[in-house]
Amino acid sequence: MTDLADRECETGASRLDDERVAELSAQLGSGWSVSGGKLTKTFAFDDFVTALAYVNRVGALAEEQNHHPDIELSWGKVGLTIWTHDAGALTENDFIWCAKAERLNART
Repeated sequence: MTDLADRECETGASRLDDERVAELSAQLGSGWSVSGGKLTKTFAFDDFVTALAYVNRVGALAEEQNHHPDIELSWGKVGLTIWTHDAGALTENDFIWCAKAERLNART
C-alpha cells in the first residue's frame, strides 16, 4: 500500500467503519487520537514563531488538498482536528491529510 502521505485527498470520500478507522489510525504517527468521529493531535514547538510557521504550512496544505482542519494556535502548540464534513464522519481523506501534516511537522 502506498504511504498515506503520498496519496491525494479525493472528492466524494465515503465514511469509514470502525475497523478501517483502526487500520488507518495505526498508520499515523503517534499522538493522533480518534474521538467523536474526529481525528485530533496537538503538536509541540519550542516557541510561538515556529508554531505559527507550522500553521502557515498546514493552511497551505489545506488549500492544496481542499480539505480543511480546525486549527488552534497557542504559544508552542498547534492543535489540529479534522473530519470530513460532507460525510459527517471520518474518511480516508482525513487520514491522508493527517499523514501529510505529520510530514510537514518533520520538516520543522
